[in-house]
Amino acid sequence: MDDLVTELDRRLAAADAALTADYRGDRGVRQPVHTVYVPADRYAENTVADWGAQALKSLDEHPEFAKELDLPDDVYDRVRGKLEREPIEDLRIDFEDGYGNRPDDEEDAAAIAAAQVAQQTPYYGLRIKSLEAPTRRRGVRTLDLFLQHLGTTGDGFVITLPKVTSVEQVSAMVHVLETLEQRHGLPELKFEIQVETPQAILGADGTALIARMIKAGGARVTGLHYGTYDYSASLGVAAAYQSMEHPVADHAKDIMQLAAAGTGVFVSDGSTNVLPVGDAIHDAWALHFRLVRRSLARGIYQGWDMHPAQLPTRFAATYLFYREGLDQAALRLRAYLGHGESGYLDEPATAVALAGFVLRGIECGAIDTAEFDTTELARLARRAV
Repeated sequence: MDDLVTELDRRLAAADAALTADYRGDRGVRQPVHTVYVPADRYAENTVADWGAQALKSLDEHPEFAKELDLPDDVYDRVRGKLEREPIEDLRIDFEDGYGNRPDDEEDAAAIAAAQVAQQTPYYGLRIKSLEAPTRRRGVRTLDLFLQHLGTTGDGFVITLPKVTSVEQVSAMVHVLETLEQRHGLPELKFEIQVETPQAILGADGTALIARMIKAGGARVTGLHYGTYDYSASLGVAAAYQSMEHPVADHAKDIMQLAAAGTGVFVSDGSTNVLPVGDAIHDAWALHFRLVRRSLARGIYQGWDMHPAQLPTRFAATYLFYREGLDQAALRLRAYLGHGESGYLDEPATAVALAGFVLRGIECGAIDTAEFDTTELARLARRAV
């Protein structure tokens, strides 16, 4: 028998090594619940505080918010506390669609100014223009200037690469980052891939490219972000029907989740362009609240927010999701660890998911750390299944 297993070890050595290299598992870091995109010309030193103040003002002007969304008092109080303490978890200074095409001297100045007042949130960074031929030079130039004037990147720094259409663009991005690291004396830079083109989902040869993109980027790739409107429009979906919950959106995100599973790469949903402003604020809040809950139920724990008044529904939906599931998750975890019965016979993989659920709730502020041993949770949630 020993000889047989030794032979199997030899036969499977390459496959074992590839599995370890390609599926690195959880990175052991917090995933933000959202990414806020702010056009570079609107970004300033007080942006985060201003968004928080505007979000709180929208609640103060609409005291019926909690009742309309059926929020318990403790969840509403947690939302207000979050908006006061940490209104934005991940902020991206946008030099792409939200900023548009400007004269070079104008974008140069914006890149330098933004870099000098960055680092306001746990995760932060910039979205450059794509590496497609028409915008390639401008995107790299902006990134170079930004890094030159940033000083230090910090652990939460990430770059968004939009409109990716080929594996070769991901490899090229790695080369760009290696070059800029050497030029500016920076540690290894990370980036996320924006999935908003049909070519990212299905290549011209009929193969799915997302997994190959993750592999090409290696440990530098931290996330896959779905682009709701570019992707839907590219598939011919009429503007009135472009949505995070359109079937074409679900298909793309299913592929993204499959490709990212086990790699440590975060998956993020996109945005809704229905903004909570004016007389439509209540309908927009209800829509955003429902869409965030839908993403969470599908196992996508991050999304985009584009307006300060979307922050209350982002955190309300997220906090309610974790608070509602807390009791059952806790019961099943305790049973799995041998501390009682739950009525479930949970497999190790499900126990990892349960621990991950609670840990995510703690990290975003929905659950108090005093309610659980976070060390034990992290050990269970972030080990290989």
